[in-house]
Amino acid sequence: MTTVLIADDQPLQRFGFRMLLESQDDLTVLDEATNGSEAVRKSAELHPDVVLMDIRMPGMDGIEATRRIVATGDRTRVLILTTFDLDEYAHAGLRAGASGFLIKDAQPEELLSGIRAVATGDAVVAPSLTRRLLDAYAHHLPTGSKADDNTPDPRLAALTEREREILTVIGKGWTNTEIATRLHLAESTVKTHVGRILAKTGSRDRIQAVILAYDTKLVEPS
Repeated sequence: MTTVLIADDQPLQRFGFRMLLESQDDLTVLDEATNGSEAVRKSAELHPDVVLMDIRMPGMDGIEATRRIVATGDRTRVLILTTFDLDEYAHAGLRAGASGFLIKDAQPEELLSGIRAVATGDAVVAPSLTRRLLDAYAHHLPTGSKADDNTPDPRLAALTEREREILTVIGKGWTNTEIATRLHLAESTVKTHVGRILAKTGSRDRIQAVILAYDTKLVEPS
């Protein structure tokens, strides 16, 4: 059973989400939150598998709430909701530690599959879409001294040459199937490499690995 906390300031929206989620045998709603502060508090109390997080809420917004929930180190993952004209908020949410984002007018089956994917540790956003999003807002990425000198980034130190190569193409938006085909590897081998990359770099999921590839300049914005 996957447990969910719904965070949204619109009562009708929360009601709709609850009705949809509770129609599924494998999903259950633990509670609802009307703002970011409440979402952080209830997440700490209830330890849901997934927080379905709106961005624009009164008081503490969904971005800051996501940052605080992720910072606790708990197993709870955050799925952010956004709209097509608010991609910059989605970018900020991903950098805050969200495991993905969906458009608010997504089809019900998309929302359900997204929640299930996040709960199992997968990223909701397709790698190619993630790259487009990061490319569009690359000016938000940090440009500290590591970008200006040859000092190795410590997050990459434990990676083998092959793992660094795979992290680079993950950042370029390649899927596991594409990596396997282009690098002449079995797909199971690719999945093993990806798992090791996530573990060694402390990345929560594939989206965070893409962000890492940009942060460390393995991939440059197109």
